[in-house]
Amino acid sequence: MIFANHAHIYPKQVREKGTVDALKRYLDECGIDKCVAFSTFPDILRSNGIELDQNKSLYDEIKGNHDIVGFGTVDPSGDTDAQLEQIAGYGFKGIKIHPQVQDLPLAGEKAFKIYRKCEELGLFISFHSGIHWNRMRDTAVVLFDEVAYNFQNLRFSMEHIGGYSFFNEALAVMVNNKRDGIQPRVYAGWTSIAGEDDSWSISDKRLYTLLKQTTDNNSIFGLDFPFKSVEYNKDAIKRIKELNIPEESKDKILGGNLANALGVRLF
Repeated sequence: MIFANHAHIYPKQVREKGTVDALKRYLDECGIDKCVAFSTFPDILRSNGIELDQNKSLYDEIKGNHDIVGFGTVDPSGDTDAQLEQIAGYGFKGIKIHPQVQDLPLAGEKAFKIYRKCEELGLFISFHSGIHWNRMRDTAVVLFDEVAYNFQNLRFSMEHIGGYSFFNEALAVMVNNKRDGIQPRVYAGWTSIAGEDDSWSISDKRLYTLLKQTTDNNSIFGLDFPFKSVEYNKDAIKRIKELNIPEESKDKILGGNLANALGVRLF
């Protein structure tokens, strides 16, 4: 069974191929049984002139659908405690944070307030990690060490594993935080890491190093829907299945670790 992370959901008027219905078709085509879906970032709605409670909208759309697990998003300029209470109240298992898109410095006061509440509520955080065409000082991958150090009962993933440029920093954060606090708690998001030396590609050699240094309990497969095609993620799944690692490790990467981190039953 495949349980994938990292599907972005959009209103039809923003991205027609990013709706919940489009995601369901996408999962069927990829042969994926279950996935985590993120609500739309509030600033994207505002920039498109859309008045919508993004978290309630996602909740209404996936209610009763056990194959889609909801993650919320927050507006850092608003009452984040209240937003996170709402997200948890919907039964969502976590939130997505894109520090660059949301203009949220990783080790800043606003971010720390969000992490503290997520830790209290038991919400997982999926972070974008790596470049995103803006100033890197406030979102450098090594700053995830500050998140892990200060919030040792918070589970989170570094999606894209830092990308081609910052893989080593992401690996360092994971290795540096594999002893204290709840374990496992820092995860490598195997999302959009194919390609040939592009901005996001992670080689098989690096993946083997990651598994050796962090074990097979800290890696989770992600889709980056709707930005990656069905063919892309079919190839990504095939790549994982063809790695020279035990079958049990492949099962963990393709869903077991994510299910354990979120407390979700696969069957």
